[in-house]
Amino acid sequence: MSYNFHILENGIRIIHREVKGNVSHCGLMVNTGSRDELESESGMAHFIEHLIFKGTKKRKAYHVLSRIENIGGDLNAFTTKEETCVYASFLSPYYNQSLELFADVAFNSTFPQKEMEKEKDVIIDEINSYNDSPAELIFDDFEEMIFRGHSIGSNILGNAGSVKGFKRTDVFRFLKRNYSTNQIVISSVGNIKFNRLVSLIDKYFGQIHTSLNGIHRSPFNDYQHQNISVNKDSYLTHAVVGNIAYPRNDDKNYALALVTNLLGGPALNSRLNLSLREKYGLAYNIEAAYQPYSDTGVFLIYVGSDKNHINKSLNLVQKELKILRDKPLGMVQLHRAKRQLVGQLAISFESRLNEMLGNAKSHLHDNEVKTLEQIIKDVERISADEVQEVANEIFRKDKLSTLIYKAKDA
Repeated sequence: MSYNFHILENGIRIIHREVKGNVSHCGLMVNTGSRDELESESGMAHFIEHLIFKGTKKRKAYHVLSRIENIGGDLNAFTTKEETCVYASFLSPYYNQSLELFADVAFNSTFPQKEMEKEKDVIIDEINSYNDSPAELIFDDFEEMIFRGHSIGSNILGNAGSVKGFKRTDVFRFLKRNYSTNQIVISSVGNIKFNRLVSLIDKYFGQIHTSLNGIHRSPFNDYQHQNISVNKDSYLTHAVVGNIAYPRNDDKNYALALVTNLLGGPALNSRLNLSLREKYGLAYNIEAAYQPYSDTGVFLIYVGSDKNHINKSLNLVQKELKILRDKPLGMVQLHRAKRQLVGQLAISFESRLNEMLGNAKSHLHDNEVKTLEQIIKDVERISADEVQEVANEIFRKDKLSTLIYKAKDA
């Protein structure tokens, strides 16, 4: 597995892996997300992600949406706390049409006032729908709690008040400040020669004015653990336990990824699933997650349980964390955990869409991309002592925060 790299004169970076096949995947990712918003701009990055499909200098909204769909492709976009991405999957002969559209929506969108007002209503409905789903909302509320007062804790969707107040001038101000050419990566995994891909990208992106703004993100360094419980009108009680964690480039992030997977990964034999669900039947939903950001990260465990079982569930979670703090993994346990994580990574890499998006993110933030083989070597180097060290740093009981949505009558 090998990747090709190129940088246009205006600073836009390109990464590509040529593969044979009928379907190709390509995306444009910008190093801009909700944490880059000013306080008055809450939800702006996500708002722009919606609006870029609503009309350009030469296309109305219908024609933007039909450009890829009419050739049997799939056009989509997403916003995170640190990235905004437009991407498409399409039949391999249609790179030209896809790249032309990416350039058009990213740099020629006009943000018509009428479309802005319609999209405000759509996003407010999205916010209200999200608020009606405590199993989803609790993750964002937990990050807002542990990153309290910092932009990285802000909800990606924003709030109804901020969204209603957005003006076209606000949109263009945000774009000018954040959509710089040196903060953009175009990623591709598909059936096209690299020199042909570079030629097409240069055709549509090479004339874009060079802008070399840096991303100035204030680091988060004021974590204080908290335990908060709020009443919710729901049947289940939802709980999240967690802590701040390592950033993307930390040497210990693979060890934390491994122990997170061991605790509550997708496998049915994860420790938390075997304990809470299989042994005691306390919870249907139990998972652990680790999300690294550029300068910090978050580790969390989520439990959805009956109101009468939540305390025992959380006690069992603490018991599993204590075991990892106090006792190093045996040789067989460590080998099994590594093999399981490597297998899941390999399965993920089988999705060329996932690979393309992962490459874009890695190249955007780290200016490099690790192959699956390199990642496997990093995982294999993890020692039992390192796993225990990570457990004692991240799972310290006096550092863990808890957010509970108590079910009605709980």
